[in-house]
Amino acid sequence: MYLFVQKYAVLSEQSALREYLCRRVLVPLAAFPMAAIARLVKCTPYLPCAARRFLSHAPLQKERNVQWVFLGCPGVGKGTYASRLCNLLGVPHIATGDLVRSELSSKGPLSSQLSEIVNQGKLVSDEIIMSLLSKRLADGEAKGESGFILDGFPRTIKQAEILEGVTDIDLVVNLKIQEEALLAKCLGRRICNECGGNFNVASISIKGENGRPAMVMDPLLPPAHCMSKLITRSDDTEAVVQERLRIYSEKSQPVEEFYRSRGKLLEFDLPGGIPESWPKLLQALNLYDYEEKQSVAA
Repeated sequence: MYLFVQKYAVLSEQSALREYLCRRVLVPLAAFPMAAIARLVKCTPYLPCAARRFLSHAPLQKERNVQWVFLGCPGVGKGTYASRLCNLLGVPHIATGDLVRSELSSKGPLSSQLSEIVNQGKLVSDEIIMSLLSKRLADGEAKGESGFILDGFPRTIKQAEILEGVTDIDLVVNLKIQEEALLAKCLGRRICNECGGNFNVASISIKGENGRPAMVMDPLLPPAHCMSKLITRSDDTEAVVQERLRIYSEKSQPVEEFYRSRGKLLEFDLPGGIPESWPKLLQALNLYDYEEKQSVAA
């Protein structure tokens, strides 16, 4: 069970106690909400006396909003769902690709170095990515931001380890989708060469068989004035997409295990398009009633 509250109070680092709680109380979070602390102390008779005393008097950090990571293979919809959740929870949506593009256009201290790397088709180093991310988090904190959702980062074990030393991560949501649907989505991507809008012309209908659930996803069509201006990305060919997915799978498994071993990984299989998946994702995050309450409050 993943417990969610809008504001977290994080216990000080006590790895042995956290392991005990995850093993015996089945709360797979490194960060315990205040409500969970009270429930554990009150309702767990077999909790050792020392642990009960620690939970009752543990120093609490300043309250903050969620600090989540969204993972998933290219084309699965990380940006779409992360952005929706950010709007719902009032936290910034941070994608490292956007940070790189912003730095390139800003003529900042790393701009020339990044420009050379990108022009040569090389990968941006972990050190540069973490420098940009650390600066973004510090700037956000200075502006009074609380919490964040990271989109598609970290991608490697090294990045995950560095990130762990920079900030706390409460939850990692790993989005998954049937490979057949994912391939169709990637091949159906289109961009308007005038407004830059992203659309998808794929109409996906997969029959349920051999224990596999059926899936229907409607296309995300552009407005009429963009229809004649749609272009396909040069790298959105079946061979390239298949190779991209293979590489992602190879690199992502260690990262998933990294967070799974820490009790922070939530696997979520997308059952369809946004109309089908969004309510179920909110339910998985214990936010099903949150959207309705926010709408009423507004």
